[in-house]
Amino acid sequence: MERILFPTFLIVAIIAAAPFTVSGQNNDLNIYFDRPAAQWEETLPLGNGRLGMTPDGGIEDELIVLNDITLWSGAPQDANNYEAHKRLPEIRKLINEGRNDEAQALVDKDFICLGEGSVNVPFGCFQMLGNLRLKHRYPADMEIAHVTDYERRLSLEKALATTRYTLNGVQYSREYFTSFAGDVCLIRLSADQPHSIHLEIAMDRPEWGDRKVVSDILALSGVLESGTAASGMQYQAKVKPVLKDGTLRTNADKLLIQDASEVLLVISMGTDYKNDNYRNDIDRLLREVSTKSYEAERSAHEENYQRLFNRLSINLGKGSASALTTDKRLANFYDHPEDDLGLPALFFQFGRYLSISSTRVGLLPPNLQGLWANQIQTPWNGDYHLDVNVQMNHWPLEVANLSELNLPLADLVKGLVEPGERTAKAYYDADGWVAHVITNIWGFTEPGESASWGTTKAGAGWLCNNLWDHYAFTRDTEYLKEIYSVLKGSAQFYNSMLVEDPKTGFLVTSPSSSPENTFFLPNGKTASICAGPTIDNQIIRELFTNVIHAAQTLQVDNELVSELQETLKSIPPTGQVAPDGRLMEWMENYSETDPEHRHISHLYGLYPATLITPVQTPDLAAASKKTLEERGDDGPSWTIAYKLLFWARLLDGERSFKLLRELLKPTLRTDINYGSGGGVYPNMWSAGPPFQIDGNFGATAGIAEMLLQSHEDYIELLPATPAIWKAFGEIRGIRARDNITVNMEWENGVVTKCELLSSANRSVKVKMNGQMKTMRTKKAKH
Repeated sequence: MERILFPTFLIVAIIAAAPFTVSGQNNDLNIYFDRPAAQWEETLPLGNGRLGMTPDGGIEDELIVLNDITLWSGAPQDANNYEAHKRLPEIRKLINEGRNDEAQALVDKDFICLGEGSVNVPFGCFQMLGNLRLKHRYPADMEIAHVTDYERRLSLEKALATTRYTLNGVQYSREYFTSFAGDVCLIRLSADQPHSIHLEIAMDRPEWGDRKVVSDILALSGVLESGTAASGMQYQAKVKPVLKDGTLRTNADKLLIQDASEVLLVISMGTDYKNDNYRNDIDRLLREVSTKSYEAERSAHEENYQRLFNRLSINLGKGSASALTTDKRLANFYDHPEDDLGLPALFFQFGRYLSISSTRVGLLPPNLQGLWANQIQTPWNGDYHLDVNVQMNHWPLEVANLSELNLPLADLVKGLVEPGERTAKAYYDADGWVAHVITNIWGFTEPGESASWGTTKAGAGWLCNNLWDHYAFTRDTEYLKEIYSVLKGSAQFYNSMLVEDPKTGFLVTSPSSSPENTFFLPNGKTASICAGPTIDNQIIRELFTNVIHAAQTLQVDNELVSELQETLKSIPPTGQVAPDGRLMEWMENYSETDPEHRHISHLYGLYPATLITPVQTPDLAAASKKTLEERGDDGPSWTIAYKLLFWARLLDGERSFKLLRELLKPTLRTDINYGSGGGVYPNMWSAGPPFQIDGNFGATAGIAEMLLQSHEDYIELLPATPAIWKAFGEIRGIRARDNITVNMEWENGVVTKCELLSSANRSVKVKMNGQMKTMRTKKAKH
């Protein structure tokens, strides 16, 4: 088994950010509450890319949910139907005859995965590891109702959470962090009067777990269900208290602390994912950190974290509401955004914080939940959805100066190639590799269990867009060599499975679908299965173009280059404009069953691709605008974030800001229908509802796109800035394509200072204050 060690957190330096100092950098980098969390979506998320915890700050009973990003049920499987490709001729014939509903019935019968698909193991799901429960006890004469000066804070600058309050004159304090140095979770409890900490510590899990105390260490361990003959994933968590004064007693499954002046809880966790020696690593980390001073560990943690976080700073102004608690700021923002100019900047930096906290080079990319979960059965399995969601998780990384955090996704995609080759043969008798709509850590590439969504073929090509973007920003040819075979294999799949559309003569995918959407047929019936949805045509055009460019850069595969160039001549155009002025989602001008559907996949060419722009393709840009107007501004938070990005690419700052306001609408509810309102929870996690982290990352990318764009052959500064941000602002460390870092300031909508940094001095085209000019970059200091 390949082994992943638990080393001191390693920062992989791929790009050099220029050093900078920005006024106001530390003034508004806190999420702040004046009461304990009433639900999980009010807790403060902490993570170091592997481990996570979410303390609720309870005064008497405190719940801290523990997570490990690698903890998954399920196991590798082969759910391919190796007879499926034999049904292709009949399915394609039905589609060509306009009998899509019948084709869909046949897909449901013979062209989906074997077994239960994603609804059970062995597909599996990302799960919480356990609950750490702290019972804080006080002298009998102290009444909890008399607590004053309560506050909970999450410092984005330090990746440190705190809880503080006063009870009967005693000031209590707790600090929490998941260490970017020692790779453990730490909680320090203290008071300003000695012998004031009285504590009971326990751990549990909704699903069975073995709990025991050995010496002074509390342990929780277990094995998850695999759904196969093989054993499931193993996990373990250990808690060791380090006391200043006081006494420690134990029973079978609890630790009892009395009269301590200070308590440090060291929590070490892990799984056997690619690591047979995980229990020894857990013990080693527990031992190393327990014997180190708390101050030294916290200092090393902050230093490692800030190497990433401090690469970029942003200031959009302040306002009278900036001193309010975060939940009150959110409640005020929609109607009075002018009172809180700093909230969008805080939300932007929160997105960067979440990326750093849920991503580590050498491990897994963030899933639908990042790395935080409070359930055994997480929504949508907490998996990797390939029809926008996992891609959106990574959209801000390059522009927000966190480039190396794209590498775990590249590793995940590399792992899909071999199983994806089997799937390509089983279903399409095609070359190359394919992944459909969902995947997991076990390499699932088969179609999903329902034709209505499971046969979408955009997944693999869309992932290749993310991989290419990392190259576009870094121009790292060694990385390009690493991913070339992945891009090539995906292009080979599409190239070998395309068929001629008898009506138009174009080469199209068939069968396919536009992600999760459904249309009316002329007979009044509905279907999702079709040939050549617009997103497929756009992805193929982009992918082939990128593979041609990559092959020519690396000076390989001349024959493949010629073949792809020839195929491109027969790919449908980037988009077709319907009689009503909208961009058509399908080759046929079907009417969608839900005119405000959450997916707007046919605008892929507008973002993240660069096939549609107001400058290069004004007619398609106008049709995209009409499409967005018809779709409306509502939806789950990720949809709102995607619309924000679309409008930013259309250079409409006011509409982009309107969508940002919609996204920042507060919600407390987790039990309403998915997509009914979106918004954010009090802790600023994005809401589907339920919690789904892609909206956070999409919004971070969107705010960046409002301030800088570089997808044309020039860099544009403030391309979609709303009037409310024009008075004054500054951003330093934002990234543009071709390995350029940008620092800029503006007043009254005019850029007053601009500095471009790159690895070597060169000339760059920049559109600034409405004028195109050529600027020289400065050499960045390493």
